[in-house]
Amino acid sequence: MSDSSISKFFEKTRKERLDIIRNFANLSEEELKILQNNDGGISFEKADKMIENAIGTFSLPLGIATSFKINGKDYLVPMVIEEPSVIAAASKGAKIARIKGGFEATADESFSIGQIQVLDTDIDSAVKKILESSKEIINLANSKSNTLSKMNKGAKEVSCKQIDTPVGKMLIVELLIDVGDAMGANITNTMCESVSPLLEKITGGRTLLRILSNYSTRRIAKATAVFDKKEIGEDVVDDIILAYQFADNDVYRAVTHNKGIMNGIIAVANATGQDSRAIEAAANAYASRSGQYRSLSKWTKNHEGNLVGSLELPLSVGIIGGIANVHPIAKTCIKILGVSSAQELACVMIATGLAQNYSAIRALSTEGIQKGHMRLHARNLATAAGAKPEEVDKIVQKMIEEKKISLDRAKELLDQI
Repeated sequence: MSDSSISKFFEKTRKERLDIIRNFANLSEEELKILQNNDGGISFEKADKMIENAIGTFSLPLGIATSFKINGKDYLVPMVIEEPSVIAAASKGAKIARIKGGFEATADESFSIGQIQVLDTDIDSAVKKILESSKEIINLANSKSNTLSKMNKGAKEVSCKQIDTPVGKMLIVELLIDVGDAMGANITNTMCESVSPLLEKITGGRTLLRILSNYSTRRIAKATAVFDKKEIGEDVVDDIILAYQFADNDVYRAVTHNKGIMNGIIAVANATGQDSRAIEAAANAYASRSGQYRSLSKWTKNHEGNLVGSLELPLSVGIIGGIANVHPIAKTCIKILGVSSAQELACVMIATGLAQNYSAIRALSTEGIQKGHMRLHARNLATAAGAKPEEVDKIVQKMIEEKKISLDRAKELLDQI
């Protein structure tokens, strides 16, 4: 199977869903068992090695968004999130985008930025000496990673900048490092620390902080998609653009608007073992790059009157190293995606964020966000009450009509069926 457009995936049993995923991603029996287990993918013993003072594990739902076509390739997208309606919304957005060919996405090469703070030096003289010694600095940095060097990656550039602070001027030396298919935090930090003594020798100053920047502006991912005006309605197209303008020009709306985008991106990040805090921090900084916090996405019309959505933000992600190599479910989710590079993973994530944004802004522009939220909440409660698949819709409809959405009411309605 290579078609991610699966009709009524949400109505299928867990076994049927897993069979579809197994066939789509060619999962082994061992990988299938990892998904079937209910321990969140890791034992306490493994958790105890991952963090300090561990007392247990904490599981979140893992679901699959369907219908994604990105750069001509079909994807089933694993998403880990506790919020109802997100996966359904992403799937709906992908389904509508699919009509006009799906998403086009690009991602920069994986350049990480490392920073070294240099104090107590003559900045102008230090900058000149550092740039003259850049080859020596790069060679020293690259000596800390045989793997990257063999792949013609690793440290590539040295640059300097001066910042003014209330306590005086500071020199910041930056290393630009190609980290390949890794997120790259560890090797970036290692390289920064390794060159610090050399920088002190060159400048006669003192180095203080030596660490990567999570504002990964050299790792920008972009996605665009066209949404058919006939499918969504010409009036709705205009209203979505007006709703976008609200978000782009009012910080209070923009924060919620961008949170919806990150619902999609972070759910994929969680499923694939990425550093979600780094991604969130970079995205929020990028939203403020003009001096005002704005929408991360843009919505316009093309010459045919179809809705065009675009999204771009920094995405520092990896498919090797870190949790992606340690957590069994994260490894399996990466296999389900079938991505072969960090750039391809970034393309999937940015497309998921755009799909999620489309569905959220469309819902807000039409019936409102709560209708879908409440229906899914009612469905969850009906299932929790013990309703069979054929009974769920009846219970949900009754709760929606009565506006009494609770577990107790779901149980009462189940008794009446």
